[in-house]
Amino acid sequence: MKTAGDILSVLFDERFKKKAEGYSKLFDSWADITAKNRIAAASAHSRIKDLDRGILLIETDHPGWKQILQTKQSKLLNDFRIRFPELDISGISLMLGKPESCGESQENESDVMRQKYCYATPEKMPDTEESVTKGYDAIKDDELREKLKKLGQTIAVSEQACMGMTNTKKNGKLYIDKI
Repeated sequence: MKTAGDILSVLFDERFKKKAEGYSKLFDSWADITAKNRIAAASAHSRIKDLDRGILLIETDHPGWKQILQTKQSKLLNDFRIRFPELDISGISLMLGKPESCGESQENESDVMRQKYCYATPEKMPDTEESVTKGYDAIKDDELREKLKKLGQTIAVSEQACMGMTNTKKNGKLYIDKI
């Protein structure tokens, strides 16, 4: 049985195939390039819409995100030029689009944020800190155990923000309080 790639390679010449792969990689690179420029959240509110005559058209869902991208525009352009020299990207044009066009619907933003950035729900969280520390006790390497504890605390703080909780640190231990 032939794969879709085999069939396409018969239909299109190699040059066209490479060009199509380049465009595909360009569109897929948006999240990575925004993260590299420390504006990773912008990728959820914007997208590469087109590449026309060397101008990369980027659509945002809010004027604030457009302004943030404008502050990084020259760095973004430089990153695209380095990563895709064969596409001859000469500029970036930013435009405002409909809110639904760049990401998910904004109907219930808190649910969207929770789904994107939160990995735990209140029913999945441990009842006591004791149940969490039992798992760490099984790790023999002291250095690894401490690093994992710190990572767990960082993740817990992030999840609390998503679930409307606060934390209290007493005697070097992290306690979770519901608001």
